Amino acid sequence: MSRIGKKPVDIPSGVNITLLDNTIKVKGPKGELQWSHPFGAKVSVAANTIIVERADDTKKNRALHGLTRNLISNMVTGVTTGYQRVLDIFGVGYRAQVQGNKIVMTLGYSHPVEFNLPDGITAAVDQKQTQITLNGIDKQKIGQVAANLRELRSPDAYKGKGVRYSGERLKLKVGKTGKK
Repeated sequence: MSRIGKKPVDIPSGVNITLLDNTIKVKGPKGELQWSHPFGAKVSVAANTIIVERADDTKKNRALHGLTRNLISNMVTGVTTGYQRVLDIFGVGYRAQVQGNKIVMTLGYSHPVEFNLPDGITAAVDQKQTQITLNGIDKQKIGQVAANLRELRSPDAYKGKGVRYSGERLKLKVGKTGKK
């Protein structure tokens, strides 16, 4: 039995759960999310908790049991508190600005790079224009947008210039002159 899958998901006050066939809708103070869970999982609501069970012990259903529970838990957390991801920009002249629903970044290319934000994701840039904070209720979407922004200029292995996650540690390589 999955240890994670067995844990019930607590429903905080102000959150409404709707179950239709294999679709679960979670509505809370920050917004609404919906997801179609796999048919091998049985989701039920009882006494301010969500319980996820599996239909049988096939390998596929065992693999999806904990995943289903965690994705539902992430939805509940997203509509109550939301998610945040912080990116740091390193490099001389590298900076970012938010203009409406897009981020305009100067990343050492001959042109500024424009990145359109998807619906449900907001961005803020600090005063030095070197730190981007992404906010939203969908954990998967926040992570994907952060990965796409990082991909625009991945951190360099020699100088460390580029876009990286806050707290990410790089092991910088030694240049040609450092070897003896």
